[in-house]
Amino acid sequence: MNRLTKAIICVAVAALMWVLPVPDGLTPNAMCYLGIFLGVILALILEPLPNSAVGLIGCTLAGALQLVPLPNGNPAGLGGSLGWALSGFVDSTVWLIFVAYMFAMGYEKTGLGKRIALQLIKKLGGKALGLGFATALADLCLAPFIPSNTARSAGSVYPVVKNIPPMYGSLPESEPRKIGAYLMWICIATTSVTSSMFFTGLAPNLLALSLIGKAPGVDAAKVAITWMDWFWCMLPAGVILFILVPILTYVIYPPTQKVFSETPKWAAGELEKLGPVTFKEWQMALMALIALVLWIFGAKLFNATMVALIVLCLMVILDVISWDDVTSNKSAWNTLTWFATLVAMASGLARVGFLKWLGAIFAGYLSGYGIFVIMFGLLAFFYFSHYFFASLTAHTTAIMPVLLATGAAVPGMDMRLLGMMLAGSLGIMGILTPYGTGPSPVYYNTGYIEKKTFWAFGSIYGFIFFAVYAVFAMFWFPRAL
Repeated sequence: MNRLTKAIICVAVAALMWVLPVPDGLTPNAMCYLGIFLGVILALILEPLPNSAVGLIGCTLAGALQLVPLPNGNPAGLGGSLGWALSGFVDSTVWLIFVAYMFAMGYEKTGLGKRIALQLIKKLGGKALGLGFATALADLCLAPFIPSNTARSAGSVYPVVKNIPPMYGSLPESEPRKIGAYLMWICIATTSVTSSMFFTGLAPNLLALSLIGKAPGVDAAKVAITWMDWFWCMLPAGVILFILVPILTYVIYPPTQKVFSETPKWAAGELEKLGPVTFKEWQMALMALIALVLWIFGAKLFNATMVALIVLCLMVILDVISWDDVTSNKSAWNTLTWFATLVAMASGLARVGFLKWLGAIFAGYLSGYGIFVIMFGLLAFFYFSHYFFASLTAHTTAIMPVLLATGAAVPGMDMRLLGMMLAGSLGIMGILTPYGTGPSPVYYNTGYIEKKTFWAFGSIYGFIFFAVYAVFAMFWFPRAL
């Protein structure tokens, strides 16, 4: 399908919503806005244009047509539809995502991320299971500071790990099961787990939390979730799944070679090439430590985004990264634009009254069921509907506001708990398909794992991940929050 065809399909879907009869309870403006929103979501999936451009076009069109009514007051300091269209750019979560990309750049530029991976392989890489845990721990060490699992796993861990299988003659076309397939699956399965373990482990986590406070009738201050709130909720399930991945894979998909005496030697040689730990690496480690300590212990003094901005300023002042590095990071600025426009688009659904209307309908169907059953049903739907999405961000933007609105319409629903349950599942659902999360295509296309095996393991691990997560989400989260 070429670019023009994709664009025509997206425009046609939007136009169709404009000509359909307006249902009772909705306004013509709401239907027009819904058309634009669906067109944007479809464009995020088909990608006729870069995602950031798609979001900007959607916001601009809805703003120019003045489809979104203004709330009382104007906290952004701007008037009219322009204020709404640009509202996502003053959302603190969007800037937290942006700054976290700078953290990732610091790890890459200083070489600290590569050094961590090599040190773990040197210490644990003599046997297959130890090598599996080494690759998993490398991802875990970076996860709290790098919210792009593509940058973390595909950009930092994979470039190191990919060198190991060829050392033992394990290639995609020759003996992939010797060690290559085992390591590739651990990499993608582990990054799915670590993406859920930390508030800052995945960019859509932050987007999801920003949407909770925008649900109809919800007080944003009462549903706020801090870095530590997230950490305590996810800790038990995250630790269990993290340990389970290398062990389970070793049992059901074992490497045919168990001992790798050359791997620690290779890692030691690579570390020698890097030389002693540099001053810049120590500085980067200190910056990461400062951010982590303030996120954990400084929540009452500093917003998480303010912490990130403070650390970014320190990184620039100390020349860990330069200001030119900041301004030239296209991925970060693209992500900033993309997420800012998606936050605005998602808030528009609530402002035009669509979410309240749809939530009331769904809540009516759910009447008669207990809150426990409703929460589990919403979680299961959110998780397994990811089969239909190639982007966690698109999935979050399209589905989460609807489920939050449904929950808000149920009397007695704890919206903070429901929001955390949905948001916490985003990372682990990425394991379901070869296109489920950013790094998936990288490991899928290595050729080490057969396509049918990748799909089968996605379903098996996806179900296991969900089962473990759901138990803790239903029974542990209410105590942890």
